[in-house]
Amino acid sequence: MTERVVLAYSGGLDTSVAIPYLAEQTGAEVIAVAVDLGQGGEDMNVIRQRALDCGAVESEVVDARDEFAAEYCLPAIRANALYLDRYPLVSALSRPLIVKHLVAAAKQHGGTIVSHGCTGKGNDQVRFEVGLGALAPDLKIIAPARDFAWTRDKAIAFAEEKGLPIDVSAKSPYSIDQNLWGRAVETGFLEDIWNGPTEDLYSYTADPSEPRDADEVVITFDAGVPVAIDGETVTPYQAVLELNRRAGAQGVGRLDMVEDRLVGIKSREVYEAPGAIALITAHQELEAVTVERDLARFKRGVDQRWGELVYDGLWFSPLKKALDAFIDDAQQHVSGEVRLTLHGGRAVVTGRRSEASLYDFGMATYDTGDTFDQSLAKGFVQLWGLPSKLAAARDARLGGA
Repeated sequence: MTERVVLAYSGGLDTSVAIPYLAEQTGAEVIAVAVDLGQGGEDMNVIRQRALDCGAVESEVVDARDEFAAEYCLPAIRANALYLDRYPLVSALSRPLIVKHLVAAAKQHGGTIVSHGCTGKGNDQVRFEVGLGALAPDLKIIAPARDFAWTRDKAIAFAEEKGLPIDVSAKSPYSIDQNLWGRAVETGFLEDIWNGPTEDLYSYTADPSEPRDADEVVITFDAGVPVAIDGETVTPYQAVLELNRRAGAQGVGRLDMVEDRLVGIKSREVYEAPGAIALITAHQELEAVTVERDLARFKRGVDQRWGELVYDGLWFSPLKKALDAFIDDAQQHVSGEVRLTLHGGRAVVTGRRSEASLYDFGMATYDTGDTFDQSLAKGFVQLWGLPSKLAAARDARLGGA
């Protein structure tokens, strides 16, 4: 029986060429699987047909936009997931979902091999293969760009030799990955980290320096889930889509950073994530109002670790699962409204309110109506500082050792 390869298919040059190339190298039939994550661009039916025209025996398109928003972007909001305190995991969040559908396609079509287009230099090879190892360890994996030293020049030559129906003339100087949660741009002149990004890099965001009126938006959360925008009920997908539009129009969510890749190198990346940044900004502020101090302090460490696990391809790990349970419990009172002003590339919180608020006006005010008992403070301060006072006395007694 002929083996079957399930290929993670994007519709671009590299994965289109991979279809006949994999068939030649392995003698297997190729099943192309394209996953719609809200990346826009070409019609998905056109992409499906291209795979067939390049020699795939089966080609399927999975509409995973709502699933991506509800089961991947939403947990990232609740975890305030910002790798290195900045990057909202644009690519990293999508990989475990793609893996899930590759495994499903392999089961449906009798696939024994899975293939992806990642190189040996990036993070995505880890995300795909560790995920596959967790969900379907019996599947073999082939990465042509890594395993066969498959370069773009070779891909173009192969496409021309085989007469594949692909336009190989338009070569972008950048490597771009995009989905509902954001857009990542790398390579080209950006590899010189002194070069500033040019306006043509951006697609999800308008130039923040251009004059325009500010946009005020109110986001309603229920247990950490965005459920309404300006009073209109939304699904997670609609929330991200709408804030991509409105925050993007104000230039919100542009990032230019050098990050630490899992493989050990530093990489310069330019990101656009307007909806992600606006939603995480609002969610962080609502947590500040509704989450008790020690829980909030501990959760900041959990959030950071959660983001690192997702970045490092460990979505299906036991630790990630356990942190999800902690975060879910910590979100039970994160309900209320946050008002943001979107303008000049920034999402600025200007108001917050919640029935679950721990902010007590009577305790906080310095005016008439203050209910805080200041007579308790003196003894508290003395007891709080007692260990440091005793240690200082000891050091003085022993000569400052």
